[in-house]
Amino acid sequence: ECILHLDDLIAHAFGLELIAMGGSAALLSRLRANVPNRVRLAAAMLYRGQDRARLSHIREISRKAQVPLIAVNDAHFHHPDRRSLADVLTCIREKTTIDRAGRKLAANAERFLKPPEEMLRLFRDTPEAVEETLALSEALSFSLDELKQDYPGEQVAGFASPQEALIHLAHVGARRRYPQGIPDTVRKGLEHELTLIGQLGYAPYFLTVYDIICYARSQNILCQGRGSAANSTVCFCLHITEVDPERGNLLFERFISANRGEPPDIDVDFEHERREEVIQYIYKKYGRERAGIAATVICYRGRSAIREVGKVFGLSEDTIGALSSSIWGAGGGAVKKDDIARAGLDLDSPRVKQIIALAKEINGFPRHLSQHVGGFVITNSRLDEVMPIGNGAMDKRTFVEWDKNDLDALDILKVDVLGLGMLSCLRKAFDLVKSRYGRLLTLSSILSSEDPAVYRMLSRADSLGAFQVESRAQMTMLPRLKPAEFYHLVIEVAIVRPGPIQGGMVHPYLRRKEGIEKPEYPQPKFGPKDELKTVLEKTLGVPLFQEQAMRIAIVAGGFTPGEADRLRRAMATFKRTGTIGTFRDKMVNGMLAKGYERAFAERCFGQIEGFGEYGFPESHAASFAILVYASAWLKCHYPDVFAAALLNAQPMGFYSSAQIVRDVREHGVEVRGPDVNHSDWDSTLEPGPRA
Repeated sequence: ECILHLDDLIAHAFGLELIAMGGSAALLSRLRANVPNRVRLAAAMLYRGQDRARLSHIREISRKAQVPLIAVNDAHFHHPDRRSLADVLTCIREKTTIDRAGRKLAANAERFLKPPEEMLRLFRDTPEAVEETLALSEALSFSLDELKQDYPGEQVAGFASPQEALIHLAHVGARRRYPQGIPDTVRKGLEHELTLIGQLGYAPYFLTVYDIICYARSQNILCQGRGSAANSTVCFCLHITEVDPERGNLLFERFISANRGEPPDIDVDFEHERREEVIQYIYKKYGRERAGIAATVICYRGRSAIREVGKVFGLSEDTIGALSSSIWGAGGGAVKKDDIARAGLDLDSPRVKQIIALAKEINGFPRHLSQHVGGFVITNSRLDEVMPIGNGAMDKRTFVEWDKNDLDALDILKVDVLGLGMLSCLRKAFDLVKSRYGRLLTLSSILSSEDPAVYRMLSRADSLGAFQVESRAQMTMLPRLKPAEFYHLVIEVAIVRPGPIQGGMVHPYLRRKEGIEKPEYPQPKFGPKDELKTVLEKTLGVPLFQEQAMRIAIVAGGFTPGEADRLRRAMATFKRTGTIGTFRDKMVNGMLAKGYERAFAERCFGQIEGFGEYGFPESHAASFAILVYASAWLKCHYPDVFAAALLNAQPMGFYSSAQIVRDVREHGVEVRGPDVNHSDWDSTLEPGPRA
């Protein structure tokens, strides 16, 4: 349906409306000729002083153009009380203050959603306009629930269906992963996952990601899947992820759950300098008509809210800076009274009170639409037939005007094509090793065996430049954790995080790791005696990961895998919704029924609750630990190569180029200055005096 509002066509001055009438009627007539019975002319009563006369003339335009008149609100807010907030947003958009905005602001608070009786009163002279509104409302039966997944079929030559192709490729990949024979646990996991994927119809999605991975590797672009997808045996067999299901205790329901009703989400990291090649491959294969990048909604937070509202009310930059700097944390919060007084503002001033109230009201409000870093939406039919789209700032880019939450709510699949600086660094390092030392390195060859020298280096906190373990906090933790095997790196990645710290898990784990206290695995009176030991043995009896929280709920609390996944989701949204408490009684009572002590059951749930939204998935930590080991291995055995690769991949990590150079010199590597006869675009290696 096409509803035309004349505000943009007719000047507000009464005399100019008469002049514009003929042109407006002609435009409406042309529209009606192109889309018969689908054009209406909107009229709104906004208390501008000449509403009755204006409505009379709009009705005359409607009559001449032979299009129905329809009554609308022209609403900018749902309630009159929101008018002040609308004025602030107008000033922010127009880059002016509330005192200088003048006619840019609404004349009154009438642009709200009025009740039916008020609409009937306002349009008593033209009741047919209200009748047209009701008729159109009854004719509009569309609901977002009617949108169905419109994912490409992804047919593979030689196979009758995507599911058949996926089964074949997964089994071929499994034989390559396990040339000595597929372990029974892996085979069972593969069959379970393929069955569920077939039931939910997600095979085309896996084939899309597999195709993108194959393209990247054909172009010698390093890539690796991560996140919850690393819980999938199918993803491992397709070489999408590198977390071996035989070495890890994967929980597929963390990735896909039949009860959850949400599509899977596979995150794949590519070399950040070459990710654009992968993006252009996707556009080339599907076209801009069928592929677009998802949106992200940027919202006002504590600091940005007080800054923008402060500017609108004419506060000085110094005052605004003092107020905004007093707010801590990414989410932000309200400005405290003491901070307001320190900024030199009068706490009792009505204007100051209004600034604080509006800053609080605007907190969390959408600010602008941006683009996701690499979340692609791909459809079988045209994108614009499924969802709203727009042109990206970059040439030949299309973005979808829905964000991740919108896509999840509508069950629309998204492929995440992400960039990771460390993958670029590793690629450059592999190339340098090949050109200077004649050795061919790959991630698989580095990971094929564990080197004690690498773990000794990390235990000394000699980790500058190493992925995920180079921060000061990680360097402080490494000598205490003393990693000696790969799984210790998985723990290292996850333990220096807000979740384990807030849950009181870090110190108990360290005390047990250092032998100060022994791990404890409480035994139930009923059921398998070592059920908790099976879940927690690798982390010495301390739950550190989301998957462990889910398994505790399953084996000790009586949760089904689907219920455990809902518990995981409650952990992820804990701060926003507070729904995790609804699972307390079920879990505690389930553990009591098995004979666990109430104090232990409540302590278990308290630790899970401590995860909040910061609980780290083991699968994600394992994916990152692979890059931790690979980068540390290079630093240990080829410090010259690793430093050159780090410099060539800048900017990335915590440290400047000068710090990287100082560190590699401390490792006995000579670093030469720029030379017009020898230097290249990138940092290079050359033989030393002893070569």
